[in-house]
Amino acid sequence: MSLPTAPSDGPIDAATATRDIADVAAVEVITTAAVHLMSAAAVKCGLAEGPEAADQQDLDEARKLITALAALVTASAPDIGNQHARSLRDGLRSLQLAFREASVVPDAPGEGPGEKYTGSVV
Repeated sequence: MSLPTAPSDGPIDAATATRDIADVAAVEVITTAAVHLMSAAAVKCGLAEGPEAADQQDLDEARKLITALAALVTASAPDIGNQHARSLRDGLRSLQLAFREASVVPDAPGEGPGEKYTGSVV
């Protein structure tokens, strides 16, 4: 999915932007949003590559992103189909486990990020 961008010499035409968005299937918008949340959460869990990965870790931010991802995946799963939902749930679970591993003070089972939507991952 690509969202419309402004040409270098002017603003986005509203009619063109609306038409472009109208051509994108809902499942594509949902999965794209989920992938963005996953990527951001992975970085905030310290899973980025490179020497600066540890500096980018922020578990408070990761918790918020993972919880938002869990809500999106749980709420949209019946509508996007099992094929899409399964891969999103797998990625979500991996992030939830990575968060637990990175956390110095472990959450009780069922209290980790997003677990109120997914149930305990441990």
